[in-house]
Amino acid sequence: MSRPATRVLALLEILQERGLVSADELARRLDVDARAVRRYITALRDMDIPVESVRGRYGGYRLARGVRLPPLMLADDEAVAVAVALATGKQHEQVGEPGPTDRALVKLNRVLPAPLRRRVTALIAATSATAGPLTPEPHLALTLAAAVHARHTVRIEHTHGAREVDPYGLVVHARRWYLVGHDHLRAAIRMYRLDRISDAAELPGTFTPPDGFDPVTHVLRMLTLGAWTHRTEVWLDTDLDTARDQLPATFGNLHACPDGGVLLVSGAENLPAMARILTGLPWPFTVRSPPALVAALAEHVTALTLAVARSHPAP
Repeated sequence: MSRPATRVLALLEILQERGLVSADELARRLDVDARAVRRYITALRDMDIPVESVRGRYGGYRLARGVRLPPLMLADDEAVAVAVALATGKQHEQVGEPGPTDRALVKLNRVLPAPLRRRVTALIAATSATAGPLTPEPHLALTLAAAVHARHTVRIEHTHGAREVDPYGLVVHARRWYLVGHDHLRAAIRMYRLDRISDAAELPGTFTPPDGFDPVTHVLRMLTLGAWTHRTEVWLDTDLDTARDQLPATFGNLHACPDGGVLLVSGAENLPAMARILTGLPWPFTVRSPPALVAALAEHVTALTLAVARSHPAP
């Protein structure tokens, strides 16, 4: 978890337990300078947590009297689930500035019972995430979600122009948010990245989604097959459970073969890159199509052979 979030939580904890605390003591306990203390105090005030400044020789900061909120009655597993979801969803925000996730964590901790609050704070401080889903613009995400729920057509402002879409669902995959729905202009089901949509508005029209349509399945299929130039088929000498366990879902569609092994049906934009990936698989394999992938694989093997020869020169 980011240090700003951890320190804002620690600052709130100190103020709740100690009452009036000098700026110097806060800086020492948080291991920051006075400017950072003022920044974290401002962050608490921006979250509607009333922090008073007391001037003078024995001044400092304290929470306004009588403002403690009643504890939020979450079970341990519920509080951990919420805290972990927020902590792992933390994004790269402005360095030194508490972001939306930080503020949510502070508010969560503020209303937890004291014993659980200390445990959750320790969990957050000890948890780091290399990447979570990119946070969409809140108004946009809420508008699209409401349209999905109400089955209202939406008008979206996309980087490729305005579209009217019947929204079937929102999908978060590989750190990105996608809108899946029926595009009126194209008369087909399309998916759109939310980071390429600047605005959305509900329209009066309503729709009925196709029976059995699964937005998640559609996104995975488009990312593995529909978005690529080449369709590839490779037989793998392994079983279906092992292949599913070791290959990411976006690598391709896996099918058990009647005579043994697994057929990997995938997509590729760059066949030489696909050849390099195949040589890194832990199982024997056979390329069934396209022939151009076989040629790319042969070129890669030749390059590897030359590299081995250069690495072991003749005496």
